[in-house]
Amino acid sequence: MPLTRCLVVDDDPELLQSVCEYLRRFGFEAIAAPTAARMRSLLAEGGVDVLILDVMLPDGDGLEICTQLRQRPETAALPVLMLTAQGDPHSRVLGLELGADDYVAKPFEPRELVARIKAVLRRRSAPAGAPGGDGSVEFAGWRFDRLKRQLLSPQQVVVPLSSAEYRLLSAFVERPRRVLTRDQLLDATRGQGVVVADRAIDLAVSRLRQKLSAAQDGEQLICTIRGEGYIFDAEVR
Repeated sequence: MPLTRCLVVDDDPELLQSVCEYLRRFGFEAIAAPTAARMRSLLAEGGVDVLILDVMLPDGDGLEICTQLRQRPETAALPVLMLTAQGDPHSRVLGLELGADDYVAKPFEPRELVARIKAVLRRRSAPAGAPGGDGSVEFAGWRFDRLKRQLLSPQQVVVPLSSAEYRLLSAFVERPRRVLTRDQLLDATRGQGVVVADRAIDLAVSRLRQKLSAAQDGEQLICTIRGEGYIFDAEVR
């Protein structure tokens, strides 16, 4: 069975070396990249299973890089864990909104990093709970493949989803035409151990709504129920 291949991106040489050595002790294949340019080169070679990405790099912003990765079909489903400075909740929350699967605050306990990598991989490989034996559902001309984490529009165009948007849409298709409160959506979309404000859910819903309505001639599939939450107004097959 091949080892899980982790690409670690950080400009601190000591941290980079120690993290890679620790991951190898736990049976991972760890590859080091001190810059965003080196990261892109290694990603282009393929075979990376998990990306561990520092927010601050000498030649790039980790948050912008995460957004770019989610917009490209070849890296849209790549699990991404962000490394952020302790006491920087803005970057942590923004990173999750932009598509990161989880975050680890520096300085961190290496065992926590290993646990979070395993948790992300478990979530990624978990069977889809929505209808359809292959993990796919259809609604209003759309096709949502939860195993491939791919959303296909009625015009047969692949629409990229951030991790938060993917989890949000998964929650909606599991419970169509039922009011979901913000608390329920928070539970469905936040990363492990992350506290996310109601506003983050509203922003994620707004972005997902825009993506869905762009191909529906303005028709809204996600409706706001004032004082209660949101409802996904579509038949899911």
